[in-house]
Amino acid sequence: MNIFDLGPSLLFCPADRPDRFDKASERADAVILDLEDAVRSADKSAARDALTSHPLDPSRTIVRVNPASSPEFAADLAAMAATDYRWVMLAKTESVAGIAALGDRFRVIALCESAAGVLAAPDIARLDSVAALMWGAEDLVASLGGTSSRHQDGTYRDIARHARSSVLLAAGAAGKAAIDAVYLDIADLDGLHLEVTDAVASGFRATACIHPGQVPIIRDGYRPSEDDIDTATALLSAAESSPGVFRFRGLMVDEPALQHARATLRLAAKTRHK
Repeated sequence: MNIFDLGPSLLFCPADRPDRFDKASERADAVILDLEDAVRSADKSAARDALTSHPLDPSRTIVRVNPASSPEFAADLAAMAATDYRWVMLAKTESVAGIAALGDRFRVIALCESAAGVLAAPDIARLDSVAALMWGAEDLVASLGGTSSRHQDGTYRDIARHARSSVLLAAGAAGKAAIDAVYLDIADLDGLHLEVTDAVASGFRATACIHPGQVPIIRDGYRPSEDDIDTATALLSAAESSPGVFRFRGLMVDEPALQHARATLRLAAKTRHK
């Protein structure tokens, strides 16, 4: 299973709430069982017990473990070893050394959510064990001593936009997937739709979320329209008999346009069954 095959909607679920595991897995393309921020310190041990005693489909389950510098990290890895899960999201990834601490058993999603993590993203993305990068706005701003990642109108502040772009570029340069951050305003589905639309157009491969009600918006955002699919199919068909740059429906077509068309059809194939 490749990160590109998981699907676009990745739903966080607190690992200490096994009563939610099955529903979360049913709703989203993949579930992220969270041993970190979603679980109070006093409940970490219970969360690890739930992780090992309530198994989900390992091909569609990611486990977010505590940072490599955390005292909880070793216990998280021990719990992972008792499961069939091989997708791991490392919280607050800040260095190559943090990824190395995971060993070679896992396919890693590096969560670059601090100033150090964003700056180290290019080096992290080049590691063979890293399948994808994700970024996080709130922890990033907190690491800088700030108070909010967004303006009052809901749009990101410049520092968050810079980090988002930096992580996307680092992932793309290494041929890895990039995952967009969660949208915290659960009731604002219009705002989520705009952000997902931008994520798709920019090159993100998935968007994480914190509530099942956000999943349909994410899936719809990543699913190409029938017109987009028909146009991409026709364009690629025309390219077979038109080597080099050619004219298609009034527009000049070169290799980047063909790459966009191929990406559209890949998205269509990935979201068709949802």
